[in-house]
Formats: sequence, structure tokens, C-alpha cells
Amino acid sequence: MRAIAFLVRAISGLNALVGNVFSWLSLAIVLVCFTVVVQRYVFSTSFVWMQDLYIWLNGAMFTAVAGFALLRNDHVRVDIFYRPASTRRKAIVDLIGVILFLFPFSWIVFYYGWSFVSRAWRLGEASANVGGMPGLFILKAFILGFAVLLALQGLAMALRSILVLSDREDLLPEGLRYEISDDEQPEANV
Repeated sequence: MRAIAFLVRAISGLNALVGNVFSWLSLAIVLVCFTVVVQRYVFSTSFVWMQDLYIWLNGAMFTAVAGFALLRNDHVRVDIFYRPASTRRKAIVDLIGVILFLFPFSWIVFYYGWSFVSRAWRLGEASANVGGMPGLFILKAFILGFAVLLALQGLAMALRSILVLSDREDLLPEGLRYEISDDEQPEANV
């Protein structure tokens, strides 16, 4: 069980690192977009490669931080049922969701993305826009990274669920544990 807890911490640490690094791209996106607007409306000029740049940065950021969002529970969920559930029920829902939905989704994205990305790399694909950015193949590689990081975080979720169902959630640090619902809060002695 300690090995499982270590794996959960390692995968979560990887996604936290990637998420914290790539979340800074949001600042770059704003700065590049602001520069494009100023160039267009103040100086009456525009560079296609800069327009490509902020769109590509946006794509890179959102694909890279998907596992981080899953780690932080920032994804869409039907909270009306999930939030008040007990820790064990949350663990069961997460385990089933990862196995039935997340792993197949990640596999499909990776499987079909592989030929798409490898073709882009073989061709050294660049922007279709005249004067656009070179290196579109690098951006397309983020599709595979998205699938891998998401699947890894799904594995961490499944392993965390196994720890909870084995009554060994205590092996995980506080930040990786389930939030305790109001029904599970210990009653204070008055």
C-alpha cells in the first residue's frame, strides 16, 4: 500500500509541476494578445505569426494542464450528487469513472492522435497561414502529452480510490485526500 501511495504522490507531483509551469502561459497569452491589438489599432500593422502565437500558446496551455485540473478537481462533475457523498462513495464513483470513461477516452485520444502527430512531425508541419509560425508539429505533440498526463492522473485517482476503499487513505498527504462531507464530520463535544 505504501508503494501505491508513493505512486499517487509521484504522479500528482508531476501533474502539479507541469500545471504550475504551463499555467504561466496564460500571462504570455494575454501579453501577446494585447500586443497584437495595440499593433493593429494603434500602429495599423499586424503580424500573422503573432496571431498564431497566442492561439498556439492557448492550445499548449490547455492541453498541458488538463491533468493538473483533474488533480485539483477543477473539471466538470455533477456536484449535486458527488459533494455530499461519503468518502467511500466518492472513491467508488472515481474508480468506476476512471475505468469506464477516463482510460478509454485517453486511449482513444492517444491512439488516433498518434498518426496525426507523427504525420505532422514527418512533414515538419507549420502554420497554414502565409507568414504564420513554423513548428505546428510541436504544438500537435501536446495532444499526446494531454492524453498521457490525463491518463496518469486518472491512474493516481484510481489508486487513491483503492487506498480509500482499503482504509489506507492515511498514507496520503492532506492535499491528496478526499474532502470530508458534512455527514462525515466528527461531532464536536459541547
